[in-house]
Amino acid sequence: MTDDYRQISFLSQGTTCDGWFFPATPDGSHTGAPVVVMAHGFGGTKDSGLAPFARRLADAGLAVLAFDYRGFGASDGQPRQRISMADQVRDYHAAIVAARAQPGVDPARIALWGISQSGGHALTVAADRTDISAVIAMVPMIDSLSAGRHALAQLGVGALTRSTMTGVRSAIAGRFGRAPIMMALAGKPGERAALTAEGYYESYTALAGPTWRNEIDAAVVLELGGYRADRHADRITAAVLVQIADFDRAAPPHAAAKAAFKARAEVRHYPCDHFDLFAGNPWFETAVAHQAQFLRRHLLAGARDQVRDTTEGAA
Repeated sequence: MTDDYRQISFLSQGTTCDGWFFPATPDGSHTGAPVVVMAHGFGGTKDSGLAPFARRLADAGLAVLAFDYRGFGASDGQPRQRISMADQVRDYHAAIVAARAQPGVDPARIALWGISQSGGHALTVAADRTDISAVIAMVPMIDSLSAGRHALAQLGVGALTRSTMTGVRSAIAGRFGRAPIMMALAGKPGERAALTAEGYYESYTALAGPTWRNEIDAAVVLELGGYRADRHADRITAAVLVQIADFDRAAPPHAAAKAAFKARAEVRHYPCDHFDLFAGNPWFETAVAHQAQFLRRHLLAGARDQVRDTTEGAA
């Protein structure tokens, strides 16, 4: 345990997931605090850049539960480093249950927070529930088709074909009980890795915490083929904030904008690239301030007004 969070665990389909719970900074009210459920993006772990966001939101009066997906970071689960979109969405649902059970939390005020791949997951989860009050999707990865076109323009047909073939071989190996074929998550231009844009290796490894591993099961490229986080975005009942990096080379900005329109979201644009909204970069302060303002507006203002009305009525 550190000074500002405590470690918790919860079950997701029988697998123990590891989380950090950041209590909200007390604000003098007698109601429980809203709670934000937070996870990392593609191959990320909670110790790789999530804590600065969680601490700022806690300072703004919101509790935060940041967690690792099964098979990643400090969570249990086998095989390791295998990205399953469906399983990660299930882990989000389980994390919501865990967040509601934490002391000092108002279980009726739940927000979902995601960045990159988890930004897509947050939209997917919210579309399936009517008990979510707010969603933040930060530089979200929305769909495989737009991402493929985006990557094709940067990497060329040859690199994408090689990645696909490696994914096929890994999937076949897994089906026959053999070890998966791993690929680097972040690499330098020209290397075989999922993210190879200029500067991305340095950006991701600068964030990396002690549990992060620079490898994933290559079979994920096959699952990405049908990925659509905006499929049911029009049925999200929660307030939504979509934060778009206009020069994003990983998650296509136009796809995020379309998803935001479909979800009737508030949209914020930043003149930067995918990793430039993390702490230590010029746009972090602006982006996290927008998040805190959005969540306070939708999750805190109404609750305080209700408490004030009740108090005045009693008087």
